[in-house]
Amino acid sequence: MTRATRNLVVSSEEERLILVDSDDRETGTSSKSECHDGAGILHRAFSLFVFNPAGELLIHQRHPAKRLWPGFWSNSCCSHPRAGEAVEVAIHRRLEQELGLSAHLEYVYKFEYTAPFGDVGTEHELCWVYVGTTDAEPLVNTTEVANWRWIAPSALDEELAATPQRFTPWFKLEWQALRDTHRKRLEAIVSARS
Repeated sequence: MTRATRNLVVSSEEERLILVDSDDRETGTSSKSECHDGAGILHRAFSLFVFNPAGELLIHQRHPAKRLWPGFWSNSCCSHPRAGEAVEVAIHRRLEQELGLSAHLEYVYKFEYTAPFGDVGTEHELCWVYVGTTDAEPLVNTTEVANWRWIAPSALDEELAATPQRFTPWFKLEWQALRDTHRKRLEAIVSARS
């Protein structure tokens, strides 16, 4: 099967991100580059988990030119709202920019985490997690996404257990929380639109 793609530059190390405290109160802005330097600066982010009508999750492999976790597999889409941008606007903007998709997305939870990537930089994010559904196939942006696939939740559980080193740290944390703490909500969102 031939997969349709496009090639658009949609992000930059200089774009301004929203700095927050641990209660998600805005404290200022900083460049994407500065937010990920050294030990990282806490900033607002989001992660999207998009399922198809068969109940499979869309996962993607990060582009090899990404500064942090290049070539690693991750959830459907993850990024940051820009300075002055509401999360609800940013999630739809980024889903379209990276994957050419629109989806019904529902907020599930948020959490703070820190994950260093060697001496290259650190993710220190207050991340909003959304779950959604679509019946469309991705039109991937090849400047952001190296590869993608749909995967059944049980098969993903097996892959994560067998080869955890292939996946981004935030994806592993979020998937565990969705499968454990937020399992009923996850199942309700996915089944309501299947």
